[in-house]
Amino acid sequence: MNKKSINLQIEQEKSLNRPRIKYSLAAKIFFALMDLVVGKNITLAKTKLIETLASIPYRAWEGRQYTKLTNNYNSSEKVKEFKKIMEWGREAQDNEYYHLLVINAKMKEDKVKDAWYLFQPIPFLLVLFYRIFSSLMAFFYIKGAFLFNAEFEDHAEHVYAQFVKENPQWDNELVQSEVVKEYGEFENWADVFRRIGLDEREHRNSSFVFAGKDDMVA
Repeated sequence: MNKKSINLQIEQEKSLNRPRIKYSLAAKIFFALMDLVVGKNITLAKTKLIETLASIPYRAWEGRQYTKLTNNYNSSEKVKEFKKIMEWGREAQDNEYYHLLVINAKMKEDKVKDAWYLFQPIPFLLVLFYRIFSSLMAFFYIKGAFLFNAEFEDHAEHVYAQFVKENPQWDNELVQSEVVKEYGEFENWADVFRRIGLDEREHRNSSFVFAGKDDMVA
């Protein structure tokens, strides 16, 4: 999707007005535990933690697909299918990593310090847990892994839409960061975070497609 051809304010409103999908018990527990650890309020530090975790499933899928490609190199159809997932996973994890860099740039600009849960060993332990969880899901039930990721991304989309709503001053804060300019061209910080939220929606929709749930795309 062309980043310049979309009205990001309209897309944010769509996110705010569209109900969250019906989350599985595992997703509800995951989100509840996160709120318990870091608090329910949306902060830059909280979104930084979300993005620290967000790229992990895509890396797990990429590793899985490489194995599948190696074991099925004689089947052109399977190679095409596995490669498509692998390439999407690589693109998505790069995108999530840019989100992390952008949020970090905003925190530096606002002189916001990392919250206690962003200091080691807590991030390491959280990442380790999520990496093991994602790898097991990818190995034993890849469709379930896609569906859980769709839930994670749906949650993230709504978090960012609400976050922008709670920070109307961002519409008047011009973007100067070179890191953000690498991510895209934006007039203000509100649009930066609106774009991140839209990225999460696109990741959710792709997850549904690969899970065979095209009817859930919105």
